[in-house]
Amino acid sequence: MAAPASAPQAPDIAVDVLVEAEGWAGVPAAELLCDTAARATLDALAALGDDIPDPAELAITLTGDEAIRELNRRWRGKDKATNVLSFPTPDLPEGADAPQPLGDIIVAFETLSAEALAEGKAPAHHLVHLVVHGTLHLMGYDHIDDTEAEEMEALERNILARLGIDDPYRLPED
Repeated sequence: MAAPASAPQAPDIAVDVLVEAEGWAGVPAAELLCDTAARATLDALAALGDDIPDPAELAITLTGDEAIRELNRRWRGKDKATNVLSFPTPDLPEGADAPQPLGDIIVAFETLSAEALAEGKAPAHHLVHLVVHGTLHLMGYDHIDDTEAEEMEALERNILARLGIDDPYRLPED
């Protein structure tokens, strides 16, 4: 009798969270939520067979609209605040003797708060969603065309459901 196939082992990931804006103090356990969301995303991708560097690291910065607007202007040519930005890191050379840096995720407090209020979501749940979304971008997922968007949104729904968070794309009932 063959031995049962073992589940992929969760990658060894270091998640560094930096809080730059005071407003984040109003989101209880924001740093822990970010860590949990990033890890859950990478674990889900590993279970699907995606190649997750092991060990790896990523950074999440919780900032405000002013700082993210400047980053959005400088790196994307869009002079406006946005909810989340992701900056993937190019691959390290093969055989690098250090954790692979996956990149940086930046989340803006004011935009996140306004969106959560407008959409009737808990700010903590919206934060988790944006970190899941940003982590998927770091791993090469995108939503430029409809097919990519559907794949990425399906992954987000699945990961968020595992974390006990409702479908962020569900339309409100009348």
